[in-house]
Amino acid sequence: MWMDQMLFLRSISPQLARTNSAMIRSLIIALGAFTAFQGIAEGIPLDINDPESIKNAAATAAFNMMSYYHGNESGQIPGKLPGTWWTGGEMCMALVQYWYWTGDTSYNDVTRQALLWQKGHNDYLPDNYTQDLGNDDQVFWGLAAMTAAELNFPEEDGQPSWVSLAQGVFNTQVREWDTKNCHGGLRWQRNPLNGGWNLKNSVSNGGLFQLSSRLARYLKDNHTYVEWAEKVWDWSVSVPLIDNSTWSVYDTVNVDDQCKSPGRDQWSYNYGIYLSGAAYMYNLVREMWLSESAHFANRL
Repeated sequence: MWMDQMLFLRSISPQLARTNSAMIRSLIIALGAFTAFQGIAEGIPLDINDPESIKNAAATAAFNMMSYYHGNESGQIPGKLPGTWWTGGEMCMALVQYWYWTGDTSYNDVTRQALLWQKGHNDYLPDNYTQDLGNDDQVFWGLAAMTAAELNFPEEDGQPSWVSLAQGVFNTQVREWDTKNCHGGLRWQRNPLNGGWNLKNSVSNGGLFQLSSRLARYLKDNHTYVEWAEKVWDWSVSVPLIDNSTWSVYDTVNVDDQCKSPGRDQWSYNYGIYLSGAAYMYNLVREMWLSESAHFANRL
């Protein structure tokens, strides 16, 4: 959820976040969390009252994170970390924000190479992985491209824009919207042969909700993307993946019982992905979204 906390703060007040040292400290938390996710447990010296200490800590966290990455080496696959494919998207998202908050361009070429190498047919469905990917895997790369667009990360001449790649993910995911089962929702898996095909999960649907809300805000589009954000939200509440009486977010529902009985597992990143999307919707259209964001924040 650490990345979504950062996106939540920026979505509520982008200008404030740009100048607030608390946001830079959030970057340390984000990079540190990703580094911990990759298995590094070393402490990083940090004085939160010293901007240089913050930047140095961020640089250390980024360096540690990249010690796991070999995609820029000869014979390796750009954008691919050991293990699951989606973590490369999280890596790129973290590095784009690292560049934005620190001004350090050391990893820009590697980040750009990874984002473009894995783009598939401009939709982050690369042929080498398509059969194994879930909708949640794809959306993490879409959110990375969306982050690059929002923060004006340098693009490469002759290549698709970052926002067009995010739109490519959106366009392929809305085609996966399954009205034959449970009156809507994305399945977890794209391939019927994969385990989990019968499940519809929060991170896939929350990811589409967040991507829709961010595209709406970035493109100042109050129609298609807003409508899809609202559709995903309403469906998530109706199932319920989101219980709007307690503001619990459950991990999955099952098409075998028409999504009537949500699984009771709860994970923080499911909360974060919906919270961030609600905050972007508030930033764009106001209305009910402040209370929805506040409910999630209070629940945490």
